[in-house]
Amino acid sequence: MKERSLMHRLMLAVAGRATVWRNNSGVATYPDGSVVRYGVANPGGSDLIGLRSVTVTPEMVGKRVAVFVAIEVKVPTGKVSKDQAHFLDFVRRAGGIAILARSEDDLAPLS
Repeated sequence: MKERSLMHRLMLAVAGRATVWRNNSGVATYPDGSVVRYGVANPGGSDLIGLRSVTVTPEMVGKRVAVFVAIEVKVPTGKVSKDQAHFLDFVRRAGGIAILARSEDDLAPLS
């Protein structure tokens, strides 16, 4: 299976639990030699980023609440880079939802 096919399946599986967008990233080099990196947190930003709506309850007042969602998509044999692992860890430490997804089963944290 290709990563792109898996990403599309995961985007469909997330529907109703979170809103995610494809985080295209890369480098553009212009004729004048200037270089622009694009994509959120490039290098290392997750393939899918978005948000999850959370209803704040009285018990949550005064607590750190994040609704940021980061999903790094990898086929079963795919390897996570150091930058990707760092980004996922950063999102988790900030209180967000960070998932390394190799199948729809890995999306359980969004349930």
